[in-house]
Amino acid sequence: MSQQIKRVVLAYSGGLDTSIILKWLQDEYQCEVVTFTADIGQGEEIEPARAKAIKMGIKPENIFIEDLREEFVRDFVFPMFRANALYEGEYLLGTSIARPLIAKRLVEIAQMTQADAISHGATGKGNDQVRFELGAYALMPGVKVIAPWREWTLSSRESMLAYADQHGIPVDFKKRKGGGAPYSMDANLLHISYEGGILEDPNFAPEDSMWRLTKSPEKAPNKPQTIELTYEKGDVVAIDGEKLSPAQVLTKLNEIGGLHGVGRLDKVENRYVGMKSRGCYETPGGTILLAGHRAIESITLDREVLALKEDLMPRYARMVYNGYWFAPERVLLQGLIDASQATVNGTVKLKLYKGTIMCVGRESLTDSLFDPKISTFDDDGGAYNQADAGGFIKLNALRLRIAANARAARAPKPAAKKAAAPKKAAEPKKAAAPKAAAAEKAPAADKAPAVKKPAARKAAAKKTA
Repeated sequence: MSQQIKRVVLAYSGGLDTSIILKWLQDEYQCEVVTFTADIGQGEEIEPARAKAIKMGIKPENIFIEDLREEFVRDFVFPMFRANALYEGEYLLGTSIARPLIAKRLVEIAQMTQADAISHGATGKGNDQVRFELGAYALMPGVKVIAPWREWTLSSRESMLAYADQHGIPVDFKKRKGGGAPYSMDANLLHISYEGGILEDPNFAPEDSMWRLTKSPEKAPNKPQTIELTYEKGDVVAIDGEKLSPAQVLTKLNEIGGLHGVGRLDKVENRYVGMKSRGCYETPGGTILLAGHRAIESITLDREVLALKEDLMPRYARMVYNGYWFAPERVLLQGLIDASQATVNGTVKLKLYKGTIMCVGRESLTDSLFDPKISTFDDDGGAYNQADAGGFIKLNALRLRIAANARAARAPKPAAKKAAAPKKAAEPKKAAAPKAAAAEKAPAADKAPAVKKPAARKAAAKKTA
């Protein structure tokens, strides 16, 4: 194994973990180590990493410390925000979007120094290992990737501290005593993420002291602030009329948004490796960018173009989250998104107040599709014939009516009620002569003359006597 690797480029922060990895690479692979430390706006001093690397035996010419803030925002953050990307409807992808840039520079430095491997400090449980390595393989297919967390036996804090002591690696007192932060953090110019430790209980509410970029909405100013963003081809180029570079735009929006408590998120998300993970995020500037971009697109993009972007956005966000920034499908989709931004020019006014953002104005002097002559509820001078809406509605309702008729035809007919058997008609009585008529033909009995008895009856009467 040691003969296979002559030189490796390590993504090096200068912290305890990557310092241990640096020494472990030297011991395990017996190779030369090149360190790469990127400033992507994490807000920490990175120059001390140089002194630490030299102390670990790294040659000065093998130490690369670079300020990548402008490239990060211009070539990664801004293109992503043109897509309005949100992972699982909430996460603004602050960690995800930084990884392809780091992978890109790792590969470029490996090629520059003729290294045959790269290394990172991502664990075997997370998404970052996937993002780093997919990016590296896309740009340098034959590169070897060394992921110590998937190889070594240093599986606990105690074993790592023992390794550090054995090899003279300085350990911060708080880390040694277990008094460090009760969670892990990752920061860049777009956001800060917090995860692990006490946050692994998704029902635990983090203390307000955890948040570093934003004030709590309760403590934010009682007076709202309205800002104006100027857009050119989908990117913010000025704030309140002041022209700024991409990194300057995001830095200033972080300050403004953080002051007003904008951009906090507490989320349980689905990692690409299969497990659920709870993370807390602060993305004040990004939250403002998203609100403003949606507002300017609302008046400059065609309805169906906007709908298509909305359909594609979740897929685009998954590509970024899962590490496919350099994959052909993301590059192809980015071309479509960027083409849609040609008309996304103008200004947006946003009011920030206690954790909220409200758009209070949007204007595009060159590309607005909002026509007040047509949209007005007052007299439009014949610009829109309201009678046309009747035919429009009927044509669009045609399929609904056809389907309704078809359902009605298929529906079982209700059983007819069984008709009651007709009553048997009474036979007509023999007609009797009306009493009046009978009376005319025959006299009443009391008026009839006495009938003479037959002779036999007379004889019988005599015998009896």
